[in-house]
Amino acid sequence: MPADLQEKTDRYERMLADALDEAETRPPADTPLGTAAAECREMAASYLDDGRHFREDDDPVNALAAFSYGYGWLDAGVRMGLFAVPAGTELFTV
Repeated sequence: MPADLQEKTDRYERMLADALDEAETRPPADTPLGTAAAECREMAASYLDDGRHFREDDDPVNALAAFSYGYGWLDAGVRMGLFAVPAGTELFTV
């Protein structure tokens, strides 16, 4: 595997895992927005699991794609106000 693909896949996996740890759901769980936040988080976590599975199968291209999609779900949720993130974090473009 080319070094740049390896580095990027490693970086995106870390970013997604860290983002899942840092993003806190804003709306109450028993509201429609709370449901939307839960679904965004579930999609992001599923893509993290998928990416790790692709890595185990020596498929770095699909692993990177999965990590990127998962991160996109969380980033969209942050932009819509579904998640709060710590001030000054470099994980999101808020």
